[in-house]
Amino acid sequence: MHICFITSEFPKPGFPHGGVGTFVATLGKALVKEGVQVSVIGKNYIPKEEEEVIDGIKVYRLAPKKVKGLEWFFNAKAIARKIDEVHQENPIHFVETPELGLAFLPKRKGIQYVIRMHGGHHYFAQSEKRNTEWWKAYQERKSFKKADAVIAVSNYVGETTRKLLNLGDRPIEVIYNPIDTSRFFDATESIVKPYSVLFAGSLVEKKGVRQLVEALAFLADEYPQVELLIAGRDGKVPGTGLPYRPILEQSISEKIRPHIKFLGVVPNHEMPNVISKAHVCCYPSHMEAMPLAWLEVLAMGKIFVGSLTGPGPEAVRNGETGILVNPHDPKEIAKGIKWVFENQEQAKKMGKKAIQDINSRFALPIIVKHNISYFKSLL
Repeated sequence: MHICFITSEFPKPGFPHGGVGTFVATLGKALVKEGVQVSVIGKNYIPKEEEEVIDGIKVYRLAPKKVKGLEWFFNAKAIARKIDEVHQENPIHFVETPELGLAFLPKRKGIQYVIRMHGGHHYFAQSEKRNTEWWKAYQERKSFKKADAVIAVSNYVGETTRKLLNLGDRPIEVIYNPIDTSRFFDATESIVKPYSVLFAGSLVEKKGVRQLVEALAFLADEYPQVELLIAGRDGKVPGTGLPYRPILEQSISEKIRPHIKFLGVVPNHEMPNVISKAHVCCYPSHMEAMPLAWLEVLAMGKIFVGSLTGPGPEAVRNGETGILVNPHDPKEIAKGIKWVFENQEQAKKMGKKAIQDINSRFALPIIVKHNISYFKSLL
């Protein structure tokens, strides 16, 4: 069986990448170990074409096309051409992309085209209460019409997208994102920096980082040592292209400014150590699809405060493996963090349960088997 993933986010040293890139790298490596052939095709981070084999995955990075207004056309054409080349050399059984990825790819006989929902344009536009952009909305609808099969990384993202795109009763297979637990360690006994709160994620409004900053105002008086550590790359304000961090920094009051430290981009391999030293991790996203960053914290048994919204209750068993709060309410976020500060032993027990839950529902061997059995069922 040969699966070809279409993504321009596959990890490359020295360049930041998103959750989809981490997902493809983690799942792809595990699939190769099970005898599945895996290829990745996407735009390169630099203006040149490169080919390499990483952990058994054949990675094709294509030089991005710079034709104003027509990048989408020429990039899709280049990807389609590379799919044809790879397919002729080593027949591809499945091409998998995120939601918009099939829009301009021509379908080839003998290949099945699969969309894996990681949270598309309609999904996040609704959660952020903003209008869809017609061009992206068009691409997404066009893409789903071409899909032979659909996977969702959570039941919530699957059923929400079904309604938004009027997918009717077409089958949607829910396969959670995998966590490679070998990358992490039990941090329930780690020495932590007291009253430190870690946020890790892109600096964008939908990640809830602004509300987390505002939550410090409800903690700073009672806990003068409280410190918020913000790790992640700067994002853009939707529809403007403006960087988000300057806007976030302008919103920080003088009272809480000394309690905040920006760490910038932390390499993925360094995150376990950063997580282990935090007193609590708080990622109050307004909406996610199935957040890998949350699962990584839970895999270490680090006490976690997340969001009640979206797939939050699928990822975290509220009050058992972590704490879920209203991400739009800074006071409630602060309340969740305070509970951790005040209940050390209970928090530790919660962390132990989180590790057990990750191992039983999200561990890489379990998810790999689910993926292989599903793809085989499509043959």
